[in-house]
Amino acid sequence: MAKLTALKVKNAPAGRHADGLGLYLLVKPATDAQLSRGEKTGARSWLLRVQVDKRRRDIGLGSVTDLTLTEAREKAAELRKVARNGADPVLERDRDKRPAPTFKGAVDDAHRELSRGWTAKHAAAFKASLEEHAYPALKNIRVDHIEASTIRDALAPIWIEKPVIARKVRQRIGTVLNFAKSKGWRTTEAPTRSVAVGLSRQPKGKNFAALPYADVPALVKRVRAETVTVGRLALLFTILTAARSGEVRSARWSYIDFDAKLWRRPAELMKSREAHDVTLSDAAIEILREAETLRTRKGDPLIFEGKAGAAISDMTLTKVLRDMDVAATVHGFRSSFRDWAAEMMPGTPEAVAEAALAHAVPDATVRAYKRTTFLDMRRKLLDGWAGYLATVDGGNVRKLRA
Repeated sequence: MAKLTALKVKNAPAGRHADGLGLYLLVKPATDAQLSRGEKTGARSWLLRVQVDKRRRDIGLGSVTDLTLTEAREKAAELRKVARNGADPVLERDRDKRPAPTFKGAVDDAHRELSRGWTAKHAAAFKASLEEHAYPALKNIRVDHIEASTIRDALAPIWIEKPVIARKVRQRIGTVLNFAKSKGWRTTEAPTRSVAVGLSRQPKGKNFAALPYADVPALVKRVRAETVTVGRLALLFTILTAARSGEVRSARWSYIDFDAKLWRRPAELMKSREAHDVTLSDAAIEILREAETLRTRKGDPLIFEGKAGAAISDMTLTKVLRDMDVAATVHGFRSSFRDWAAEMMPGTPEAVAEAALAHAVPDATVRAYKRTTFLDMRRKLLDGWAGYLATVDGGNVRKLRA
């Protein structure tokens, strides 16, 4: 039988006060500051004591200001039922019970939470691109009703005419749907691979900044068939690590940990101004070993150095592509890698692929993965990329050499 009343809840002294059926009112002693204000007690909160798997669990339900006595009893009854059924009452307490929102609602929530880890420019571009290109088809559809065909239809109008923005919109729709899954609004992540199957291959052209990932292995083979130069090695290392050109051109030998197979990039080298480790595949290690044979300076010189030990220019890498009549930018290989990861490695969480590119990863996502696992997953992804680059026209080439 219940023992508390609303008046008792308001006036109860410091201590633990039972209401019955495992529900307690906890009243803390007043702090010195509260005593100086004439207050006799401190914070008041609710606690539920239940048995879960024959073990006692004490579960906080919230403060008295958040839950009335009646609401606390209702919440306690709900969680006792969960415990009797063998489920975890803490998970039930913390579960977001809001009904699945529309795509627009999910975008708003995802943007509000994830943008804390983004630059202001990226946060603005993220939402603006979805508003312009995804909202016409998806805005009012419940996020748990969005399927591959729905996304495909949303992308079709811009897939050929605006290929670069279309790929970004596809990735950002995926970010929103994966966020929705983490909130319990969807039972599955974004249907990335199915969407790709439903869209035509984007045509190549001189105005394309990024080479389609399907064409990158053949390019790698062509570069390897040429005479070894610092520029060609730097380009291959850039492609294999999906790094920015400036990060590669500024890399020094002291950044390389051959034993751990890591490229430890200091904060001052990074666009984000945060230190970042890149896992090195066997193919990337091979490029470094070749670069060592060209090394002429002692101490800690640049890995890919130009004349008089200076850094090579971005044009040095671009010239390798121009000499081979390849209409793509060096930076575009990051997009090639990202598209490959999305379409060919659909089991890899999007946050892992973004981390491989040294893009900012939302804090909530980082907490979802242990750092060691995150690094291991990135290593698996970049090793897979190196393996893919060693294939040409479906034929396996075990080394990157021609």
